[in-house]
This record gives sequence, structure tokens and C-alpha cells, in this order.
Amino acid sequence: MYKKKLEEIHTRDDVSIKQAVEKWLEVFKLRKKFDESSIVSAWPEIMGASIANRTQQIYIKDRKLFVKVESAVIKNELALMRRQIIGRVNEHVGQVIVEELIIL
Repeated sequence: MYKKKLEEIHTRDDVSIKQAVEKWLEVFKLRKKFDESSIVSAWPEIMGASIANRTQQIYIKDRKLFVKVESAVIKNELALMRRQIIGRVNEHVGQVIVEELIIL
């Protein structure tokens, strides 16, 4: 008896898990919220551990990224890097989610 390998069995409706999740996010209109939470959770990866450790609060509202930091020096550094930070954040999710950075 000949058994086909799993990779050899294809149907027209085969969908990868990634495609299924993407479709699910679109259908239930959760893409924006998913991307926003992805940015917040990836903040240490995007900005580095030294800045992430000094970040007290981070959230996104109305396409604005709000970052509260404890140090005036860090606030100044973030203000100087404003455009770079917005670029890194949007690059992380692959689309424009953040248009402005507000440093608190």
C-alpha cells in the first residue's frame, strides 16, 4: 500500500497558518490593535535595552506614540531621534501605524 507524504497532498484550499491569521485579523478588524500591541511589546527590541529600561509607560492613541521616560537626558535624546524612532516603529510592523511621537 502506497502512502503519499504530507507535503505531496495539496488541495486548492490549502492555506498557511500565517495566511489564516492575517485573514482573521482583517475580517474581525483587529489588524490595527494587533500592530499597536506588537509595537508596545517590541519596544525593547526596537529601541534597545537601555532606553526600554528607562521607559515608564508606552501606548499608542490616534496614530501617536506616547512614551513616558524618567530622565530628562533620555527625553532629549528621544526628541533628537524622533524621525528615526517613528521609522523604526513603522518598519517593525511593515506599515504606517505611528505618525507622531509624543515624549512625556
